[in-house]
Amino acid sequence: MRLEGLGGWKRTIYCGEVTEEHVGKELVLMGWVQRRRDHGGLVFVDLRDREGVVQLVFSPEDSPQTHQKAHQLRNEFVIAVKGVVVRRPEGTVNPALKTGQVEVRVKELRILNESEVPPFIIEDETDAGEEIRLKYRYLDLRRPSLMKNLILRHRVCMSAREFLSNRGFIEIETPVLTKSTPEGARDFLVPSRLNPGLFYALPQSPQLFKQILMVAGFDRYFQITRCFRDEDLRRDRQPEFTQIDVEMSFIDREQIMSIMEELICAIFRDTLGVELTLPFPVLTYQDAICRYGTDTPDVRFSLELKEITRVVRGSDFKVFRDTIEKGGIVKAICVDGGARFSRKELDELTELAQGLGAKGLAWVKLTAEGWQSPIAKFLSEEEKEGIARELGAKQGDLLLFCSDTEAVVNHVLSRVRCEVAERMGLVKEGVYSFVWVVDFPMFEYDETEKRLVSIHHPFTAPRDEDMEKLSTSPLEVRAKAYDLTLNGEEIGGGSIRIHTREVQQRVFELLGISKKEAEEKFGFLLTALSYGAPPHGGIAFGLDRLVSIMAGTESIRDVIAFPKTQRAYCPMTGAPSEVDPAQLEELFIRVIRPRNREMAGET
Repeated sequence: MRLEGLGGWKRTIYCGEVTEEHVGKELVLMGWVQRRRDHGGLVFVDLRDREGVVQLVFSPEDSPQTHQKAHQLRNEFVIAVKGVVVRRPEGTVNPALKTGQVEVRVKELRILNESEVPPFIIEDETDAGEEIRLKYRYLDLRRPSLMKNLILRHRVCMSAREFLSNRGFIEIETPVLTKSTPEGARDFLVPSRLNPGLFYALPQSPQLFKQILMVAGFDRYFQITRCFRDEDLRRDRQPEFTQIDVEMSFIDREQIMSIMEELICAIFRDTLGVELTLPFPVLTYQDAICRYGTDTPDVRFSLELKEITRVVRGSDFKVFRDTIEKGGIVKAICVDGGARFSRKELDELTELAQGLGAKGLAWVKLTAEGWQSPIAKFLSEEEKEGIARELGAKQGDLLLFCSDTEAVVNHVLSRVRCEVAERMGLVKEGVYSFVWVVDFPMFEYDETEKRLVSIHHPFTAPRDEDMEKLSTSPLEVRAKAYDLTLNGEEIGGGSIRIHTREVQQRVFELLGISKKEAEEKFGFLLTALSYGAPPHGGIAFGLDRLVSIMAGTESIRDVIAFPKTQRAYCPMTGAPSEVDPAQLEELFIRVIRPRNREMAGET
């Protein structure tokens, strides 16, 4: 087949933008053949570009030569056409398409390039697994759903830039080659050829640099920036990810939260046409854990956890009694109308709880005949009344109980409540429920390392009223930290920062970072804090996660152009890969290969 060039043609409009207002006009369209259909003397072609699909009609009456050439077209051929827009005949209108009222009767056709038969169907409902789709990502990205996701991502970034710029924020780029520091995930290291034996680290966040910018007096900074963490991957994690990063000076927690709420509202208004209600609800960390079992609560539905330890202390039900005697707790969820759950569904919930670390999941159905449950005979009437009163239970409800350590109970029931909500249809599509979580503990004790570690990061300031507890009871110190959760997913986290050298050094000491190590790793920050650092704070939003929720995707990989697999591998390029030994020699690096080659990430 002889391929043709554009021959001076200039595209008039995108395929997906052709509507009734263009009827009678001659247009030039370019794109990919979605499909070809031969109907007697007519040939129909769906032509696709990034904006959508329009139907082309090739008729021997319009141009016998062009009609004959149309028979050569195959899926994913790249073509250009010149034709006239007409209304579709009665009975052939496609209301599902923006272009469904019209079609283009083609006069001229240019075949710009051919295509091999694609390894999978280029449609929203494709037949390929993720591995093959990522290998041929350039084909996968032609699918309308993914193209729509990336366009949404672009619009989110544009909205954020416009809002922040209009509020006096300055976009400043921070280094990608920087210094490796402790107190975070594993760094990606980059060897320095000019400095043998020394390494840069790719930034896990611009945290220290944006604080330095506040010391420099820029006052309001933002950046849509790439970050890197060498950590185990999950559905919502990637080794490289993007943040909307913000920092401000002379500001307190409430002011930051208010401005960021307005930012989120602007993004949803500009990109989805959704108006959010302000202000967003605020929960303390303790309230979130107590009521929802997690610091990332999904508050689109209630199903709150209630502790009933006091009610069942000394109960004849041995599981409850033994747990409480060992210092554990008992919590329960009341599921409104849940008595209709089948035994099979209850067994599935029990399996879920056990898979999360619980020994089991007790249940009770409140029916007209009374309490139906394997544990009912072990509970006294007084205990039943107390449980019902604490939970606000009534006939037709289902009660779910978990007893164990506080950490296990909260972890298990936080997941169980979400599963129950899905099964009960309580999670509605298109609902966006935000909640701020504040007053996090500043530290927690790491049993493995036998020392205190930061809940957020070591640059987070303690609450003023808890400052003295740094010396006496650091585990009771609350941080000036705040996370924003959307539909049970954390989309942003930030804090007011430590802005004095003395407090920062004290926190380093509590974290087991010696003065020498602090000077080696953070000396430039400590020095900067000595030169009139203003009170400051900020936040970073996970762009990938935010767009994923807005687009309704199952994975953030569906809103990233070229993501890695869960093994941090790129099937399309083959990265990571071996490099020429000469390059390693230049860098004074010798590779020690693991015995099990799979440990090296090879596939």
